[in-house]
Amino acid sequence: MSGGRTLLTGWFSLLHGEATAGDVLALRHVRARLELAGVPFDVAWSPGLHPGALSLQDTDPQRYGRLLFVGGPVHGEQIAALHERFGHCYRIAVGVSTLDPADPALSGFHRVMSRDGPGTLRGRVDLAASAPAEQPVPVAGVVLAGGQHTYGVRHRHERVTETLTSWLAGKDCARLELDARLDAHDWRRTATCGQYLSVVERLDVVVTDRLHGLVLALRSGVPALAVDPVAGGSRVVAQARVCRWPAVLETEDVSPRLLDHWWSWCLGRGRELAAERSRDFRALRPSGVGP
Repeated sequence: MSGGRTLLTGWFSLLHGEATAGDVLALRHVRARLELAGVPFDVAWSPGLHPGALSLQDTDPQRYGRLLFVGGPVHGEQIAALHERFGHCYRIAVGVSTLDPADPALSGFHRVMSRDGPGTLRGRVDLAASAPAEQPVPVAGVVLAGGQHTYGVRHRHERVTETLTSWLAGKDCARLELDARLDAHDWRRTATCGQYLSVVERLDVVVTDRLHGLVLALRSGVPALAVDPVAGGSRVVAQARVCRWPAVLETEDVSPRLLDHWWSWCLGRGRELAAERSRDFRALRPSGVGP
């Protein structure tokens, strides 16, 4: 072996590959094992996933004596190219699916520890199942109106959508796009009010530029960060005032600083106030109506 280090690779390393949550968790399982064993290693990342991190294109193959390929199916020219570039390394595929034993991508490994393969239903539990625990993050429902041109020259919906989605992309949260429109034929949408509310009730926060995005979040006891997409303010601002809900911005006031402020507030003090508003709304229901 030319070097003493191990290089960890996978589909998350390949320029034209993809990173699934399962494969990255499998990587974390392997990393934890190597750390416990005191084995020095590096991870190669695709520039599309981690710009600025070590990439396959930047690695010096002579630094490594061992290459591990973690997770995913083993096939194709990109993996076969690893065998050529790192031909001096001892190459292991771990936690992978094997498709064609004759594929040079697979036959080029010195050792294959597969999770499954052709001709058998028996295999190993995927490494992602026993990866180290992840720190939980807030789950944010995103309810956006899109273009509503009934407001004429006052509508700023496209600008608000771009601002909110760009800002959300930088937040450490799990984003769930929701559509308040009901549809009994499109599986991607909820078909009943109960279905929609069942999703909202499980969220930590709602980010919205819709009146009902705001109201139904508060009805469910979930804090809402609302932006009115109409210049000068319109029904979203008006409804927030009626509901005595402070986390609302007019289009002209939207900025990353204010969005960050109200995001933190919603995940803190806002939880209590949203629960209070939910109780207020419940008290307004017609007599005899259930929960």
